[in-house]
Amino acid sequence: MKAAYIHIPFCEHICYYCDFNKFFLKGQPVDEYLQSLFQEFKLTIDRKSTQDLATIFVGGGTPTALNERQLEWLCKGIREGLPFTKGEFTFEANPGDLSKEKLKILADYGVNRLSFGVQSFSNELLEKIGRSHRVDDVYRSIEQAKEVGFENISIDLIYALPGQTIEDFQDTLQKALALDLPHYSGYSLIVEPKTIFYNLMRKGKLPLPSEDEEADMYRLLMEEMEKKGLQQYEISNFSRSEFESKHNLIYWNNEEYYGFGAGAHGYINGTRYSNAGPLKKYMEPISEGKLPIFSENSPTMKEKLEEEMFLGLRKTKGVSISHFQKKFSLDPFQTFRSAIKEMTERDLLEIADDHIRLTEKGRFLGNVVFQAFLLA
Repeated sequence: MKAAYIHIPFCEHICYYCDFNKFFLKGQPVDEYLQSLFQEFKLTIDRKSTQDLATIFVGGGTPTALNERQLEWLCKGIREGLPFTKGEFTFEANPGDLSKEKLKILADYGVNRLSFGVQSFSNELLEKIGRSHRVDDVYRSIEQAKEVGFENISIDLIYALPGQTIEDFQDTLQKALALDLPHYSGYSLIVEPKTIFYNLMRKGKLPLPSEDEEADMYRLLMEEMEKKGLQQYEISNFSRSEFESKHNLIYWNNEEYYGFGAGAHGYINGTRYSNAGPLKKYMEPISEGKLPIFSENSPTMKEKLEEEMFLGLRKTKGVSISHFQKKFSLDPFQTFRSAIKEMTERDLLEIADDHIRLTEKGRFLGNVVFQAFLLA
């Protein structure tokens, strides 16, 4: 086990596109939740026999929505409860609520990577998508993070937003890249069920860009990142050398990881699992000394092979042929003969340097390629 994901499900504001497990912060049993989280660590991990983790990722929700006392308690609990000495330690952060005091707490406990949910450099669009921060907050938070000593800083951007034009997105990219950060993520908006945007879309009140406009924005994203010398190492992620998200690479390499917290997902000993999402249903079993697992699934060999392909193909390098053969004692060209043949003939896949990978055209049609392997 190399990694742990920790879910903090509290937000001061709910964004219109978000379908993650989250709750309004006000009035929630935050302290009790943190205590349950630390107990889950104990129930899951035998620190005496568990190897050190290489990465920890604290996401949400909004982890930095916790007050300073709670944030320090969380960091202390992670340090005391998980086998982690050195490695990549990431916190997701909202530019609107990350004070210099909170930044110092994170730095004091060895957090060495920040991932800011910026989404856009247009105040008008930020308001449209339900974000609570504004552009000035982004500049202030990143400046303060650098003053405290953070160097490994990433920002998330979203494109194909309601009413967004290619010019809007170009402006956002220029402002984002002017910050000269080592890592950027750029995601196309996906309208998920049970979100405010989904309800608006069903009523015909969500003016989204066309598929062609969305493709143009993705093309622009790749071009501008390349101009800045940032390597695209995954469909939606770009970085300077050595600044790739080591934690996310664990997912794309189809390796195992712990998932802690309400609604968190994990992959341990060949079994994928998810924790109960509602706070009460998460905390109650823990108080009785039981793990809060809501569902478990042990993938079949067929599913493991499919996962290896559609997760690995997200990476620009693609799937290592020799690693696949070593891991499964199977030849991917035999296992997925028809899918590989069809996708290479359509110029969506290519074979190079011991890897099966998406072509540039394939990056635009990634879901078509992944689906081909699921149906193989």
